[in-house]
Amino acid sequence: MLVPSPDPSLAPEPYLLHTDRRACRALLSTGSRTFMAASWLLPREQRDAATALYAFCREADDAVDEGPGDAAALAALRERLEAAYAGRPQSHPADRAFACVAHYYNIPQTLPGALIEGFRWDAEGRGYETIEELYEYAVRVAGTVGVMMSLLMDVRSPSALARACDLGIGMQLTNIARDVGEDARRGRLYLPRQWMREAGVDPDAFLARPRFSSGLGGVIQRLLRDADRHYERAMPGFHALPRRVRPGLCAARLLYAEIGRELERRGCDSVNQRAVVSGQRKVRVLSQVASTLAAAPRDDSAPALPQGQYLIDAVRQVPEAVGPPGRLEGQVAWVLGLFERLERMDAERLERMDAARSGRQVSG
Repeated sequence: MLVPSPDPSLAPEPYLLHTDRRACRALLSTGSRTFMAASWLLPREQRDAATALYAFCREADDAVDEGPGDAAALAALRERLEAAYAGRPQSHPADRAFACVAHYYNIPQTLPGALIEGFRWDAEGRGYETIEELYEYAVRVAGTVGVMMSLLMDVRSPSALARACDLGIGMQLTNIARDVGEDARRGRLYLPRQWMREAGVDPDAFLARPRFSSGLGGVIQRLLRDADRHYERAMPGFHALPRRVRPGLCAARLLYAEIGRELERRGCDSVNQRAVVSGQRKVRVLSQVASTLAAAPRDDSAPALPQGQYLIDAVRQVPEAVGPPGRLEGQVAWVLGLFERLERMDAERLERMDAARSGRQVSG
């Protein structure tokens, strides 16, 4: 039966079902270990909301990568998003949890819509000639997540959102540097082609036969330096966050940067191997969280990356009719109505199944 758990120890966020929270966390525990390590430093309410957000993004990504067909998978994904924002999420724990989080924190649909657009670019096998074009992609698949995470913290100032977008971009650039070989074997190339040619590496020849070379290593190193630049741009944004959430997000920033350091220790060869940060090294990195936050600069005058400005504009245009996240009455009433609609939908589905079975029995 779809009702919120009456046990407050199981449901610190009144709008999330305990079973949905648990399913989202189980989904991420199998393939998002860096995020999981960092998320445990978040307060529980933000951790649950962040887990729901990441679970939906992860399922969306998997749906495109593993679906029966790119066009069909993307169409289905857009339907899932429309249904979630209409208050009629499909019967997936991640969809239900995301629908509640999106409403509760007033997340404009433009943000997850941009994420899906990035997945469409993946499905199309789009290449990126310049680093600026790669920023367009990184904004969609990672900057959006950074901005949505800020909204979960009730942070909506344009400067803070710009820094969150920077953090997401840095993480995505690190992912690209780490996965060059894996992506190439799937027919995908995210490295700036201009950079590759400047290093004497033919992009099409590399895609046809992925091989590591010193020139390619130089391109990967260059991308890691650019990721580090975005990590540094993101640092002033931590001062805009509530104090209790800063350690968790700083941990995520440090752990992702450490992936780059591990890749450098391996000679920037991400064709023949995958850089993995050991558990022992993660512990050492997490021990640096307090000192990193203490040293974070306060100058937040850097403008937003032009490629991500439209995300910030979308947040500024969201109406405030529902009320801020701290006012529970209207939010909880909406979610209770959602649960009632889902329960009616489940009951109608069961009735249709019973009717279909009865029809088969009569005809037999």
